[in-house]
Amino acid sequence: MAKSFIQEHNIENLTKLYDLLDSFESLLLQYIGQLSGLAPCSGVFQKSIVYILGLLEKKGDECFDLLQNLIVSLGKLKFPQVTNYDFISDFCFQMSSLLFCTASSSYKLYYAPIKSLDVVVIDEAAQLKECESIIPLQLPDLRHAILAGDEYQLQAMVKSHISASVDFGRSLFQRLGLLGWSKHLLNMQYRMHPSISAFPRRMFYSNKITDAPSVKSDGYEKRYLEGLFFGPYSFINITEGKEEFDDNGQSRKNMVEAAVVRAIVLRLYKGWCKSPCNKKVSIGVISPYSAQVKAIERMIGQRFSNLENFTVNIKSIDAFQGAEEDIILLSLVRSNNFGEIGFLSNPQRLNVALTRARHCLWVLGNGKTLAKANLIWRDFITDAKERKCFFNANEDEKISETIIYVKKELDQLDDLLSGNSVLFRNARWKVLFASNFIKSFSKLQSSQTKMHVFNLIGKLSNGWRPRKIKVDPPCESSVRIVKQFKVQGLYL
Repeated sequence: MAKSFIQEHNIENLTKLYDLLDSFESLLLQYIGQLSGLAPCSGVFQKSIVYILGLLEKKGDECFDLLQNLIVSLGKLKFPQVTNYDFISDFCFQMSSLLFCTASSSYKLYYAPIKSLDVVVIDEAAQLKECESIIPLQLPDLRHAILAGDEYQLQAMVKSHISASVDFGRSLFQRLGLLGWSKHLLNMQYRMHPSISAFPRRMFYSNKITDAPSVKSDGYEKRYLEGLFFGPYSFINITEGKEEFDDNGQSRKNMVEAAVVRAIVLRLYKGWCKSPCNKKVSIGVISPYSAQVKAIERMIGQRFSNLENFTVNIKSIDAFQGAEEDIILLSLVRSNNFGEIGFLSNPQRLNVALTRARHCLWVLGNGKTLAKANLIWRDFITDAKERKCFFNANEDEKISETIIYVKKELDQLDDLLSGNSVLFRNARWKVLFASNFIKSFSKLQSSQTKMHVFNLIGKLSNGWRPRKIKVDPPCESSVRIVKQFKVQGLYL
């Protein structure tokens, strides 16, 4: 009790001392102003100087008395010697009423010079292995334990398949729930725009969570880019991407999606540069696969690393749990005809990915692949279509150009020989390629010739015609609807 009283008394005296010094400074400035602003012979000057000097002397005496009291009072606390690390550490532990640490490092508290703790609070308890929770819970004389977490998000990472099969990753939070212990639901979310929270609220929380008034206000909706694609919530359907393994064959990547992510980030940066105040914008780029994270990191590089108000954070979904950003770009990677999505089928991983954004969530993926996957992903795609938040990549001209460019760079032009590709989906006439043409195109040896033909077909399909047109019927018996164009030595 005596030590507590001394601490409170010192805090009170320090507050008074601060106020006195502030007053002393104001008086001193007035004194300097009088010296510089009035003539020495003036009677007003003599009277003001005497008056201010008297106040300064009085305030100085009060400061001196307080400082003396503080020196005596603080001496009773036995401050540690600044050269002794252990003494300083012990002093901090003895004076602290709140201690923050990880669950695993809490073992150090068993040996620290502290009094018994009354309460332990374990945050992110649903992502903590049961054996890890036991470490802080065994601290002596604990009276209360509070576990805070979300069992509908990712559990602890367990790499061993054998350990995972016997629920080694299960949390104490989950076990208590299975045993019927009551839970208090924090039923209001303060992060996401309602368009972003709509699907997770319904799918994972049975609509028991509501949106706070702050996120429902008109001012919470922010527009960072023009166009329907870039509202608060959208799914951008990219069917031209190819999923492939990295060099180690351990993780997957999709270079087309990575290129689109880069293009969108660059557009955001250009828009931010043009904004009048350069207000702070934080962007999170997340993906379920580490290979995709690395591919995007290589594409974007360090261009935005030193900007104060424009940040780009690129991580895996698992590493992003607990974090949040203004804008989230989610690259799903998987693109196949069989609906195979691997560990992306984990509903908790989807929940984490969809709940990181404050103002805008833009999801990039192959709608057909996801629609063939499990029920929750089919529901996700259906929900986006019903809410008119589902957009095909070709509907945005700049995204289409990005896809075509990266397909050329990757020498994957054959993938665009389809009437549904970004090259022809908006063409004035639909291209119906005969199988022999596709075979002939594939047999072209020179990639330069292949690209030349490819560009020419694309231009013609969108209405371009050469100025000097030589139109001949392919043969005498053909109708005039069929025309043969000779352009740059090529017959079309």
